[in-house]
Amino acid sequence: MNVWNDVDSYVSDLMVGHELDFVLRASESAGLPSIAVSPPQGKWLNLLARSMRATRILEIGTLGGYSTIWLARALPADGRLVTLEYEPKHAEVAGANLVRAGVADVVEIRVGAALDTWPEGEVFDLVFIDADKETYPAYFERTLDVVRPGSLIVADNVVRDGEVLSASTSDIRVQGVQRMNEMMAASPRVDATVIQTVGLKGYDGFAVAIVVE
Repeated sequence: MNVWNDVDSYVSDLMVGHELDFVLRASESAGLPSIAVSPPQGKWLNLLARSMRATRILEIGTLGGYSTIWLARALPADGRLVTLEYEPKHAEVAGANLVRAGVADVVEIRVGAALDTWPEGEVFDLVFIDADKETYPAYFERTLDVVRPGSLIVADNVVRDGEVLSASTSDIRVQGVQRMNEMMAASPRVDATVIQTVGLKGYDGFAVAIVVE
């Protein structure tokens, strides 16, 4: 595990940089949980959004705004990112971080339960799901209403230290990601896979799905 962390640090030093470390420090100082994506993962999200020339992004789960900023920096000047956050304190911290990062003008933070603050009637190029895992099936289902063919759906924390393999788990978070993975696999509207990850965030993974119809 130490080598995982060392490799993440190597990648961060060599290819990612530390410009956004202030977001992680501000989040920690405010008492937010240390569950943001790692710096290499944040850069990966940015590269994904840039590679598909995304102009509209939906994020479910803001926390301190770390992944939000990485995604927002991939947008053109007239782009738009809507991020949904349940906790008002998290939204407040994220808002300050967005201002400091210079992306507040392209980001809208909506506070409340994601399914209640959902942006109806909009279409997004990229949707990033990184919130309460037990609700992942509902988030995926609703996401299909706001995407188009060619849109990308990315969901974090879908391996959960290998617990996704457990058929007898009583953990509702694991059950949530299991069900979402199954829904992705069965849906004729997406073509999906799961990529396992190791590093500063331990052993986990991302589900990645492209909308095909």
